[in-house]
Amino acid sequence: MINCLLLALCLFLQPPFVQNPESTQGSRTQSAASYVERGNDWLKKGNFESAISDYSLAIAFDGSSPQAFYNRGLARERSGDREGALRDFEKALQLNPRLVPALQSRGMLRLGFNDISAALADFNKAIEVSPREAQVWANRAGVHLRAGNLDAAIADSSEAIKLDKHLVAAWSNRCGARYAKGDFEGALSDCNQAVKIDSRHAVAFNNRGSVLTDLGRTSEAIADLNRAISLDPTRSYFFANRGKALYVAQKFDQAYEDVNRAIELNPNEVEAWLTRGIVKSMKSQPDLRGALDDINHSLTMAPKLLEGWHNRAVVHLLLGNLSEAETAFGKVKELGGTIKPEAERMLRAAKEQVKK
Repeated sequence: MINCLLLALCLFLQPPFVQNPESTQGSRTQSAASYVERGNDWLKKGNFESAISDYSLAIAFDGSSPQAFYNRGLARERSGDREGALRDFEKALQLNPRLVPALQSRGMLRLGFNDISAALADFNKAIEVSPREAQVWANRAGVHLRAGNLDAAIADSSEAIKLDKHLVAAWSNRCGARYAKGDFEGALSDCNQAVKIDSRHAVAFNNRGSVLTDLGRTSEAIADLNRAISLDPTRSYFFANRGKALYVAQKFDQAYEDVNRAIELNPNEVEAWLTRGIVKSMKSQPDLRGALDDINHSLTMAPKLLEGWHNRAVVHLLLGNLSEAETAFGKVKELGGTIKPEAERMLRAAKEQVKK
């Protein structure tokens, strides 16, 4: 099973707010508040450069406001300056360690930098400060899902659902965790609920499409993945998942286009490399050497990828490399997997051919 679900980390950011000026701070605090307010207007309009400029002016007048740093961090993050955003969120938390929106924003950035333990620490703190906020639980579930802690992801998602049964991210994350555990029916139920709540939630459609692919319902899977891509064509995972569904439906040329697009968007998209390798071996004019190169590349990035080792073995059989195939099948068993019946037949046939 290729687990290429995308985490549903969507933060419902609180509207930036302005502290009432203290009488002792006088006009400087009042000026800072005015700049923050104008920065908020720019932020809402998507003019991030002007927003950053005004927030910086606010900080120059009053450097003790955590909200000014937090809001500037939001503007910097949305403009693509993740490093600058991280510095601003950290400054906001130095001034107010219990500022939950800043904890969540920093946690999500840390997750984006693949610093799982630091992201988890931020969400742990956010839950300690605000244990009744469903979104915090849903976001921590996403971190657990990324780390492969599936039971913890399910538990946190379930807690979020108890607190807010309409929170689509919680349903989508639990769908992802159940899918990864092989509970396809449970995952499908959760994804159905997610898309029922929000018919424009791209991740939920992506996740449901992945589940439907593994249930063999490829036409429905492709429809869901088409919907996900139409809602957000920037996600490499979406193209990788649709490529897999198209491959299963034996639409190899279309599958090849999708996995190529996934790799263009993200050269580290493991499943796309694996699927492209499989597709190369299945086309009417197979490119077995190219297939082996792609599969080997996927295993370089994910050495415990069972499907990678299994398909590497199959391609070696097709190339007549019995010894290499047996080594790859041995790795499948070492990792706790099983050899598929068709591959077993191919292996037996290859051994018989050697005996002759």
